[in-house]
Amino acid sequence: MSNHKIRVELPQHLRTLAGLTGNNEIFVEVVGDATQRALLDALEARYPALRGTIREHGKLKRRAFLRFFACETDISHESPDAPLPEAVASGREVFLILGAIAGG
Repeated sequence: MSNHKIRVELPQHLRTLAGLTGNNEIFVEVVGDATQRALLDALEARYPALRGTIREHGKLKRRAFLRFFACETDISHESPDAPLPEAVASGREVFLILGAIAGG
């Protein structure tokens, strides 16, 4: 079983909620396969205040106004159990969570 130290960048409102200050990036350790689900599970375990803000309680479905990016690609609609790109799993590239903009 491998460990992955994944770089994550959160939007400011989630950083504030988690009590984070300073650098935009945090590091989250994922044990086992580096997937979206494993990363978000580890992130919510480390920062319990984020539970229910990134994914819905119970269903663990991504909140509609958040998007996930890896290697500059929107992976928001990919399976949560799909492997993250190697560059993200190895910490070379960031896993970015962005608030979507809506309006008209």
